[in-house]
Amino acid sequence: MLRTTKVAKAGGPEDGELSMSAQHHLASGDQSHRDLDARERVLNSAIIAADISRGWEEYLEILDAFYAEDVELTTDAETGAVRGRERIRTLLFNFLAPLHVMVEIGGLSIQIRESPIHGDAADETHSAWSVDLIGVSGRRCKLAWRTLRRWADSRVVYERHYDHQQTGGPLTGDDLSLNQSLATLGYGRPS
Repeated sequence: MLRTTKVAKAGGPEDGELSMSAQHHLASGDQSHRDLDARERVLNSAIIAADISRGWEEYLEILDAFYAEDVELTTDAETGAVRGRERIRTLLFNFLAPLHVMVEIGGLSIQIRESPIHGDAADETHSAWSVDLIGVSGRRCKLAWRTLRRWADSRVVYERHYDHQQTGGPLTGDDLSLNQSLATLGYGRPS
């Protein structure tokens, strides 16, 4: 949120009026905040539009397009920060590859939602995320968290995931059709 303070100077605008330079500063501040909000919306829309059933490559492309080379990622669930886009790429791949298999072969359905949260720092954005994992059995596991991002120009330079919540237990093999799919491929049959 942009806060303004009116300051009257001797020989300046009358009390209650803003000088032209103050008006220009506020307008450019508003414009940069709108630009930041637009970049955040584009990034979040790209994440939501990416389809894990097609593979994980879209997510890695998003990482390359929106995140700085030396980005720092922290979470309240981990003790240390992860620095650098390449290290984050490895973590992301290790998470997304099995998820892709569970969607493609196991019948897992995924619903992703995001909603912006109002923040008060000029270079930060905040959002609330939730992911519903729905097994073929109908059983659900909902994960929710909040994200804070700091931007420099058009790139995310810092991202923090916090306030993690889980509703419902983890999905098991009974909630996915992996056993049937593996049997179709010839795995799990006695020889």
